[in-house]
Amino acid sequence: MNILLILIPVSIIMGALGLCAFLWTVRSGQYDDDAGTSARILMDDDDNQPGRN
Repeated sequence: MNILLILIPVSIIMGALGLCAFLWTVRSGQYDDDAGTSARILMDDDDNQPGRN
């Protein structure tokens, strides 16, 4: 039962650190790529085609 006195505060601290890291990434713009990888597959990229000079 004494281990709960250690595990509960440690888990709360780790959860708070995870939440802070998530909020930091949201505020720094990590998830703001509207035309990202899902839209790049639809774009023609003529510069990278083999056989063209």
